[in-house]
Amino acid sequence: MQNEFHILIVDDEPNIRSGLARGLSKVADKVATAGSVNEGLDKFDAGNFQLVIADVRMPGDRDGLDLISLVQQRKPGTTTIVITAHGSMETAVDAMRRGAFDFISKPVDLNLIRQQVCRAAEHHRLQYENHELKEKLAAAGEISGIIGNSQALEELLIQIRQVASTDATVMIHGESGTGKELIARAIHDQSNRSTGSFIAVNLGALPETLLESELFGHEQGSFTGASRQKPGCFEQAVGGTLFLDEITEIPAKSQVDLLRVLESQQYTRVGGEDQMHSDARIVSATNRDVSQMLAEGTFREDLYYRLNIVPIHVPPLRSRRGDVPLLVEYFMDHFCKRHGRQPKTVDSEAMHLLANARWPGNVRQLRNVVERVVVTSTSDKIQTSDLPEELRKGETMLNPVIRTLAEITETAEKAGIENALAANDHHRELTAKSLGISVRTLHYKMNKYDLH
Repeated sequence: MQNEFHILIVDDEPNIRSGLARGLSKVADKVATAGSVNEGLDKFDAGNFQLVIADVRMPGDRDGLDLISLVQQRKPGTTTIVITAHGSMETAVDAMRRGAFDFISKPVDLNLIRQQVCRAAEHHRLQYENHELKEKLAAAGEISGIIGNSQALEELLIQIRQVASTDATVMIHGESGTGKELIARAIHDQSNRSTGSFIAVNLGALPETLLESELFGHEQGSFTGASRQKPGCFEQAVGGTLFLDEITEIPAKSQVDLLRVLESQQYTRVGGEDQMHSDARIVSATNRDVSQMLAEGTFREDLYYRLNIVPIHVPPLRSRRGDVPLLVEYFMDHFCKRHGRQPKTVDSEAMHLLANARWPGNVRQLRNVVERVVVTSTSDKIQTSDLPEELRKGETMLNPVIRTLAEITETAEKAGIENALAANDHHRELTAKSLGISVRTLHYKMNKYDLH
């Protein structure tokens, strides 16, 4: 991304094109013109334009409003200004709905449009500086508050940077409390959609009767209690990112509806007839074993393939114990400021207990423990006596004498897959056949247990 400001003017009247180009040449690094929607799209695709100024009425099948929509589809966040001699409130509203930055009527006041272009240029400059700052933070490993320097976390940060630069659909896999929403926000913040909205919805917390309305919106009077029109999450996330948390919890009918939207990029509000265009990047997350759900038939395979184009596996905290001291320090500082406490430190014995705990609730559990300690401790130095009783007794330590059935099962399953891979010379189809599972399930298990 370069800090330059390029303008594309699309108008079928040559005098207006040339007049605007001359008048705006001093407020832009480059000004290009086109006489039709098709010519404008060709030049837009070939160039790097931050602002498009378009007349509404133009010859051909498509007008300036269509151009605005197509520009936003090709490069979300591009600033657009509509000018027309046929101005009306309906046209203005339609232009803004399609993503227009402003609406100006003919005859064009050159001073007015120059002011608006200067505003657009300032908007672009702020976007550029924000993008540069995020890139610098990312280069330093400080992406959206993700704390740590373990190898597992470094590999995760590399994945985030790689996938963020694309518009690919992402599915985040990980246990509860690992910070899947934080990862989704990091992907959004590092993407070219970062100036758009990040809309998060917990599908597991919504009753089936409200799910469709929450996702797609509803029209006034479409059902009892619908006293006004309400935009859904897809509409709110236009030009940005829609994060669907607990995606595997949605019922069968909603799975069909969601798949249809993902494939067609079209949807309608509940009780409505107008087709709405979906322009939101989809990032979903789950803490479930999706391979088991596919085998049981409780989650659609076609929807899973559509959502799981780029899978990201978030490591549990027990796999990145070296990050615990950094997380403790971060949360300690945060909660001391939040609750008005003097800065506190943790002695070596207490930190050892924290770093070697099993943390079944992952980072969320660690965060809660640190907040509890900050609030209840009367000393500026946290000792083992200040920690929760279950930590002091070693009940949640790694490698305990008694493990949960789930842990025992996972250990045995991992060992069984490792042995089968070795016996079949790491041939995945033969390994899957010997284990009585599909190759897809084997791939999922190998990713889960990091067997590569």
